[in-house]
Parts: sequence; C-alpha cells; structure tokens
Amino acid sequence: MESGITRSRLDLSGGERFVTLRRQLGVTSFGINQLILEPRQRGRIHRHMHQEEVYLVLEGTLTLLVEGEEHVLSRGELVRIAPDLRRQLVNRGPERVVVLALGGAGEHVGRDGEAFASWDDERGVPPQELPLTEDLPPSDESPS
Repeated sequence: MESGITRSRLDLSGGERFVTLRRQLGVTSFGINQLILEPRQRGRIHRHMHQEEVYLVLEGTLTLLVEGEEHVLSRGELVRIAPDLRRQLVNRGPERVVVLALGGAGEHVGRDGEAFASWDDERGVPPQELPLTEDLPPSDESPS
C-alpha cells in the first residue's frame, strides 16, 4: 500500500461507460469504479467469486436486476449485493445514470483508527474515547 494521498475527480463528461478509479487513486484493498449508463444502456450480467459490491446512485434512476428480480434505486440510494448473486445494471429512464461501484473481498478490519485531540499529539486514542471537536466558528467559513 502506497503512503500519502492521491486525488482524482469523477469524469461525468468523458463518454466512458466504465472508469476504474481504483487505478487512478492507487487503491489496493478494494475496487472503486464509476459507471455511466445513457438511456437504454445496460451492463453485463455478472457475479463474483469473492467480492461483494455496493452501488451508490449519484444521478438518475438505476434499475438493478438481481437474479432476474428488478430493484429500482434513485439518487442517493445504496445497495449491497453478495458475491454469488448475478446482477445487471440497466438504465430504463430518459436521463443518464451515474453509479459509484465499490467492491471488496475478505473481512473488514474495523476499529483500527486512532484519533488525536491536536495536530501536536503524537499518540492517538481509539476514536470512541475522544469527544467530537467543536464546530468551526463563523469566521473560519470558506467564501461561497
């Protein structure tokens, strides 16, 4: 796993149906892809051997077929699908659909975070042991 940060931006006008954001960002522990379906477009029927997937609808209305059963998801909705289930993403609507797809296999490593009360602190504590920080004062707001 590389150290540091990597930034990218969703390309909503590039014309590509499938963009692998994982490679752009250098992510090695899970998959992340941008999918754009124009009206009447659909993806392949597929499933995975090990990877579960989560789809987040960013634009439009997604028709998701899971083992032939139709599920309709609108903007802001998420769905998780087990690896062994066949699925197909379909755009039955008049507007394009933009989906962020996240996939991973193996057990999640939870509660490995550390929280710091200050940038000067060298030692962290489990996040649940540190109260949430105060909100920014109005003078720290970014200009619109």
